[in-house]
Amino acid sequence: MNSEIRQLQPSQLWNKFADLNAVPRASKKEERVIAFIKDFGKSLGLETLVDEVGNVIIKKPATKGMESKTTVVLQSHLDMVHQKNGDTVFDFDTQGIDMYVDGDWVKARGTTLGADNGLGVATIMAILESTDIPHPAIEALFTIDEETGMTGAMGLQGGMLDGEILLNLDTEEDDEIDIGCAGGVDVTATAEYDEEEVPEIAVGYTITVKGLSGGHSGIEIHKGLGNANKIMNRILFDGYDDFGLQIASIKGGSLRNAIPRESVAEVVIANVYDEAFVFDMQSLINDIKTEFKTTDPNLEIVIEKSKTTAAKVMPPMAQYFLVRALYAAHNGVYRMSADFDNLVETSNNIAMVNVGEGKLSVKCLTRSSVETAKFDLANALRSAFELMGCEVELSGSYPGWTPNANSAILDVLSSIYEKQNGSKAAVVACHAGLECGILGTNYPDMDMISFGPTIKGAHSPDERASISSAQKYWKFVLEVLENIPMKN
Repeated sequence: MNSEIRQLQPSQLWNKFADLNAVPRASKKEERVIAFIKDFGKSLGLETLVDEVGNVIIKKPATKGMESKTTVVLQSHLDMVHQKNGDTVFDFDTQGIDMYVDGDWVKARGTTLGADNGLGVATIMAILESTDIPHPAIEALFTIDEETGMTGAMGLQGGMLDGEILLNLDTEEDDEIDIGCAGGVDVTATAEYDEEEVPEIAVGYTITVKGLSGGHSGIEIHKGLGNANKIMNRILFDGYDDFGLQIASIKGGSLRNAIPRESVAEVVIANVYDEAFVFDMQSLINDIKTEFKTTDPNLEIVIEKSKTTAAKVMPPMAQYFLVRALYAAHNGVYRMSADFDNLVETSNNIAMVNVGEGKLSVKCLTRSSVETAKFDLANALRSAFELMGCEVELSGSYPGWTPNANSAILDVLSSIYEKQNGSKAAVVACHAGLECGILGTNYPDMDMISFGPTIKGAHSPDERASISSAQKYWKFVLEVLENIPMKN
């Protein structure tokens, strides 16, 4: 498996990526990959340590002639987003990622690829292992749990690192140099309700929304991609108003940082509406598919009779408020930046909706490059759900990364990029959550920058990494390391 990946160039990078992708590494389940990286560092005879939260730090001395250069921190996160297609049989806890080459792209069979941020990790591993790459003293920082809480970055203590320059390898467009990012906060609404018995004259249906493109809830939130939870809610809203539909259960989405691709609802209706329900709902389904034909051409909305009718459902009033709260809750771009062209300032992803057995929860990830705006939108969501009687918790807040246009390392990267490519790199801030802002709280004087190879479809089974871009990026990394400024 993955033998063709190992034949790609640069072989140092792709071989390390294949090694890494053989190790299960879901967020919050990083024990095996922490041990893998720790063993890797020790096998090279390098100073290796694991801090109290699980971050791995490996230190490598400067190569000959580079001793007077500033120490550099090379940083990437170990965890990856585990997502698979509904019809893909795959166990992330026991299986390595099954990769293949499709033209210029490396892809995975029915799952996320892990290039986010595995290619960054592989880059650092290749440099640590190398004997012929010139570089200053390096502190390799492999953080944990970036995708679901920034736990590693937030837990890294001051004094662990001596480097004055940090290169974060987690940007996903190879013509961009990132100098800022959005912060985020988790918004979670929960409630309990007393289930009701289903009338004997009821008939059960399963409603499935699937085939959506999905993707990264920060980087791709501005693309107008379909959100399975919002689409499902439209179906439930009309079904309730027109046919008295009652909800037995909903399961939509699986991760806060992924735009939800699938949702399944078990519902019941009075059998007097049996035929009319399916027929009349088809008009709404066709309208929705037309709306999303460009962004989500493979969208399917299926209504079919359930094998068994649910025994219990939500009471009408609880359902009434839930469906309307989900309608009112903002999803997508909330505000564009007034300071940076085409940059999303504030957004929300209604990531997960779970209903059943007398309990409901709605989980969102709210992002903004402006801290006050982040909480403004979070409070708007809180208000929508509190009005229906939910308890709402705001948790896991992390800061954005404020751009530093006067960065010295920015000048180095910009000039090298232009020399290598004959054009200027775009110096940008992004709407994703990068760890730089958090790391900067304990290392305020560290000069930070982010860049990386081109990756598309991150956080979805359509994730793919460009082979030609990886080659371009590798050449760039090597020259950047050669041209790190002298120590002050």
